[in-house]
Amino acid sequence: MTGVPAQIARTLRMQRHGAADPTHRVEYGPDDGPVRAVWRTALTVQGPGTLRVRPRENDEVELTAWGPGAHWLLEQGPALLGAHDDLTGFAEVAARHPLLADAHRRRPQFRLSRCGQVLQSLIPSILEQKVTTTSAHDAWRQLVYRYGTAAPGPQELPRGLRVPPTPRAWMMIPSWEWRRAEVDGKRAETVIRACQRAAAIERLAALPVDEAAAKLQTIQGIGPWTAAETLQRSHGAPDLVSVGDLHLPRLICGLLGDPADRSYDDAKMLALLEPFGPHRQRAVRLLLQKR
Repeated sequence: MTGVPAQIARTLRMQRHGAADPTHRVEYGPDDGPVRAVWRTALTVQGPGTLRVRPRENDEVELTAWGPGAHWLLEQGPALLGAHDDLTGFAEVAARHPLLADAHRRRPQFRLSRCGQVLQSLIPSILEQKVTTTSAHDAWRQLVYRYGTAAPGPQELPRGLRVPPTPRAWMMIPSWEWRRAEVDGKRAETVIRACQRAAAIERLAALPVDEAAAKLQTIQGIGPWTAAETLQRSHGAPDLVSVGDLHLPRLICGLLGDPADRSYDDAKMLALLEPFGPHRQRAVRLLLQKR
């Protein structure tokens, strides 16, 4: 496949939930050399599948998939790798601030990934609500290992690669197993409510970002932050900012605001990002990658 950025590991990083994510593996060359492949699993509408993405010469990318969901993963592959990401007008937007202009100049191939799977993006976002990133990633890893299934694939499949649990499997997790993974009752109940509406949630992949965000937030326990974190991954939403994040306002206000002004909150962050619409989320990711 041609026409996608060659930096596949960087593009797909936003789809990974921690370095030990059982659904995502990066394969490096000898002595931590260049990336040889990125492996990703998914529970698609056609069944479980494993996708391997390998960079080739002349900016080509090779996609190979296994399992019942293989065809779906191959069809979604270009969007996952940012081939459908629309950068129209971003160069002009980036030029409005020297930090963003420099970040864009350094990483002109930066693209937003779109996985096309809302529920698989939603569940780890729920687990990340109001806890440390490390705690949420540990919970995702433990629960996927225990209740997911072995990934389909060849003999050289990375060890420990797992397909996420089915909606029914998530709903059947006992309360003590949620506690064992350090997931409180409120987040566990939100995951279960989402899985009860799994089919409707997956249909949101076909809706515009704003409409999908509004529908997600009709589910108890899902607010603007969780909806944004989900749709940034499922839809590659270039303008949807994670309002309500514990750290993001401090980081963005520190980068874009007056150095003498140490105050920060969501309102100030959004005001500083306003000139970068309709690419505010793209601007955020580029600025944070530059750090």
